[in-house]
Amino acid sequence: MAGGFGFPFGVNASGSIAPEPDEDHQLRGKIIHVLFTAPGERLNQPDFGCGLLNLVFEPNNTILAAAVEFTVGQALGKWLGDELVVEDVEVQTAGEAMTVEVGYIRRRDFTRRTVRVTFR
Repeated sequence: MAGGFGFPFGVNASGSIAPEPDEDHQLRGKIIHVLFTAPGERLNQPDFGCGLLNLVFEPNNTILAAAVEFTVGQALGKWLGDELVVEDVEVQTAGEAMTVEVGYIRRRDFTRRTVRVTFR
C-alpha cells in the first residue's frame, strides 16, 4: 500500500500513525470492516460490504440466520478471498441477540482462526 499503511492502522506509542503490526489483528479488522460496511456506503465501491448493521431491526429467526450465513460467506469470499478462505459461518440467535462466528483459514500460513461478533 502507498506509504506502507495497511488496515487497520492506529496511533502508536510515539503518537505517529502506523499499521497494526500483528497480522491476525489486521485480518480481523478487515473482516469486521466488510461485515459492518453496508453496500452503497462507499462511494467508489458501492457493492463493498455485507451490511450486517442493516439487519438490526429485522425479525430474529432462522430465515434471517440462514440469510446472514450466506451473505457473510459471499461478502468475505469476494472482498478478502485473496487473504482467507471462509471455512464456515455460524449464526446463533438468542432472544434479541444474534452472534455471527466466522471460521476462516489464512492463505498465507494456512492457520485456522475465528471472528465472533454479537448484535443486540
